[in-house]
Amino acid sequence: MSKESFKGDKKLEMKSPLAKIEKKFINWLTPKFPKTIEGYHLTLMTIIWSAGLVLFGWLARANMNWLWGSSVMLFMQWFTDSFDGSLGRYRDTGIPKWGFFMDHFLDFIFMSAIFLGYAILLDGTSRHILYLMVPLFGAFMVSSFLSFSATGEFKITYLGAGPTEIRIAFIILNCILIKFSTGWIEKLLPVIFIVSIAFLCLIVFRTQKYIWNIDMADKKAGTESKDE
Repeated sequence: MSKESFKGDKKLEMKSPLAKIEKKFINWLTPKFPKTIEGYHLTLMTIIWSAGLVLFGWLARANMNWLWGSSVMLFMQWFTDSFDGSLGRYRDTGIPKWGFFMDHFLDFIFMSAIFLGYAILLDGTSRHILYLMVPLFGAFMVSSFLSFSATGEFKITYLGAGPTEIRIAFIILNCILIKFSTGWIEKLLPVIFIVSIAFLCLIVFRTQKYIWNIDMADKKAGTESKDE
């Protein structure tokens, strides 16, 4: 695959409440990074943030205030994930194919660590539901990658929300858990799980319909060209 044909480092325009503000901030700060830091350094930092999530989840079993550490991990992963590609493009030192592979592989590791960190806090059925959240949310990522393979369009925002909004939601969840402990989330988890399945079904339905229409348009264009 040639460099010109690879589009994995070029996402579709993000359509979420914070997308424009986030883009302005990234464009402003990217030129100010120290020259010793490269984009691939930032990508690999997700390994540390993932380990931190599991550690703070384990520590929070004794004291829920350790979840502030989990929130710091969420913020730091947003920071490094936001700037790794931008830094490579700005300096023309990016390694797009490696970056695409490692960035999204580590995104899955980080997502898994989020749910593992929460699962450590809970017991019984709630813990099992959180384990099931890993393949469920992994399916959202698989849908995005398969859609990119089929269409050449890399989309990471769905239903008005993107990775930044999701991270903020987890930080808010941590704040609520610190204040009210885990009793309420144990009752709400089955609902969250069912709603997440419903959202996945909706996204997959819309995506397959879009790809179906592309195939039908290609077939029609091919038939018309043969007739000519």
